[in-house]
Amino acid sequence: GISPRERLTNATDVTRLFSRDKPYQCSQCYQALLHNNSLLENMMAHTGEIPYHCSQCDRAFSRNSNFTRHLDTHTRDKPYQCSQYDKAFSQNSFLVKLHQQM
Repeated sequence: GISPRERLTNATDVTRLFSRDKPYQCSQCYQALLHNNSLLENMMAHTGEIPYHCSQCDRAFSRNSNFTRHLDTHTRDKPYQCSQYDKAFSQNSFLVKLHQQM
């Protein structure tokens, strides 16, 4: 279950989200952010730091959310099959992008 502290954090996050209260601001681009960890990731993008490296390919990411989404490409089912190439994709948008590049 969710602990009372997690419930409070979640409630605070929801309140901030709807009230547009984003207390963390980047000193480089002035973007306002909801969480401190979002600010840290934003700062890494400015400094060029890329801490998230995929062990299955040569891709690297500055944001954990992008890295996590990328990892899914290695583990997910790939139901979107290309009829012209021997390729399959986990998301239809990847298949569409391939066809747009042709």
